[in-house]
Amino acid sequence: MRSPSAPVVAGVDGSASALAAVSWAAAECARHHLPLRLVHGYMLPTSGYPEMVITGPEARQAVEQQARDWLTEAAAAARATAPDVEITTEVFCCGAGGLLVEESRKARLVVVGSRGLGTVTGLLVGSTAVALAAHGHSPVVVVRGTQTPGGPVVVGVDGSPTSEAAVAFAFEAASLRGAVLTAVMTTQDFTLDRAYNVSRMAVDWAQVEEDARRLLAQRLAGWQDRYPDVEVRRVVVRDRPARALVRHGSEAQLLVVGSHGHGGFAGMLIGSTSQALVHHSPCPLAIVRAAR
Repeated sequence: MRSPSAPVVAGVDGSASALAAVSWAAAECARHHLPLRLVHGYMLPTSGYPEMVITGPEARQAVEQQARDWLTEAAAAARATAPDVEITTEVFCCGAGGLLVEESRKARLVVVGSRGLGTVTGLLVGSTAVALAAHGHSPVVVVRGTQTPGGPVVVGVDGSPTSEAAVAFAFEAASLRGAVLTAVMTTQDFTLDRAYNVSRMAVDWAQVEEDARRLLAQRLAGWQDRYPDVEVRRVVVRDRPARALVRHGSEAQLLVVGSHGHGGFAGMLIGSTSQALVHHSPCPLAIVRAAR
């Protein structure tokens, strides 16, 4: 169980992407009055170090010192963003992906950059971000793209349990930022596959969109009562969810989705929409899981 004062955890690896994630995490800690925990996981080199040149302990010492230097740099970036936030740092001898998944068990939120130092040139997103998005236990934020100052918080809504959790996360985020909340529901996904189950040629799109608007209003009603300070814009669009969210996220400061929607296959660790956005979101992306 996570305590109300559980930290925000950020992964550090010396990359510019990780430093951007640390700064984002520090600002989030300041909004929530939470501590920031900076962690780095390293693997010892297994080749390229002949015994006659360098010993195992020396290699470990060098790698650990590099990790501490990166954490010191990250802590300085965090303090520059949020001087009053409590910051702790820790180095672990383990893989970064597994470390952050384990940290997510007790974290309020885990934040990573979209690409680290170890990614292959040309990849859109790093392996650590992909692993954490799929296996993390807490909400996960992948800091990528450009956040638009003063822009809205955008949330994808489809009526699933994880979508409900995403809506809760998005309302709180919008309230703390003084931002407009744009709630996006697409008709292509939920209506054709679930409500109508008929050929596209036979669909009454006016009725489909009216039903979607009604469902969206129902899903938001209770949250609007809880956050009366948040201005809400409802958007119903005939499009694929990922494509619609990328479009609306292009001018947003944060994009929020559930880890699973109504689509996909049972047993998948992350839904197709969330997976696509990990690679293509134009702004920082929050992936939220339903409460267990």
